[in-house]
Amino acid sequence: MLFPVYWMVNVSFTRTQDMRRTPPALFPLHGTLDGYRAVLRDQLPYLGTSLLIGVATVALTLVLAAPAGYALAKLRPRGGGVLNFALLVAQMIPGIIMAIGFYAAFIKLGVLNTIPGLVLADSTIAVPFGVLIYTAFMSGIPDELMAAARVDGASTWRTFVSVVLPVSRNATVTVSLFAFLWAWSDFIFASTLASGSKLQPITMGIYRYIGNNNQEWGSIMATAVVASVPAAVLLVLAQRYVAAGVTAGAVKD
Repeated sequence: MLFPVYWMVNVSFTRTQDMRRTPPALFPLHGTLDGYRAVLRDQLPYLGTSLLIGVATVALTLVLAAPAGYALAKLRPRGGGVLNFALLVAQMIPGIIMAIGFYAAFIKLGVLNTIPGLVLADSTIAVPFGVLIYTAFMSGIPDELMAAARVDGASTWRTFVSVVLPVSRNATVTVSLFAFLWAWSDFIFASTLASGSKLQPITMGIYRYIGNNNQEWGSIMATAVVASVPAAVLLVLAQRYVAAGVTAGAVKD
């Protein structure tokens, strides 16, 4: 599974004239940084756009998913079970079908080929997942904790902000990470809803770079390496929070 990653890094440092060697070199003996110079020259705007979309998607997802998860877990509104089922169904809808529907809607809303449009589209994938994670995690928070807050005079909203959210750190990290990764790696929505925009994410940058420079594999692989670094770093830093957040609610006492 890791061999393609290793080969991607290897090719990113390999000179163009050395790529057709037989047998291929397992290590770039005469390494070059030309591919990474090309990334800095050609791909920085795409990376910046992806970062902006990813952060905005995380923010919108948390704003919508955290209160919804709290309501389903602790306030238990009517129809909560139906809503949970609907969220599960939403996870099964293929992205290309959603993209076609968004295309028609975004034309009428005037957000086609815009960053807010991409953020909204990416959030439709992240929010249902976030609500399910928050619901499972918050269901395990003792009701006595919130009862104590109400005794001290805290309102429902104050209890949520000051008590429930701080305790739900693992769930927040998990939802934030997955929302960012989905937005960072999105290609279907980007190619459908932002193909005519001047500000495009890194997935479109790689796609266009391959189309325009299909012989410059060193630069292409260097772009892929740089695009993979944020995701890899975030996964390493947040792995213990993700493990705790994903498994929350899976085991009942």
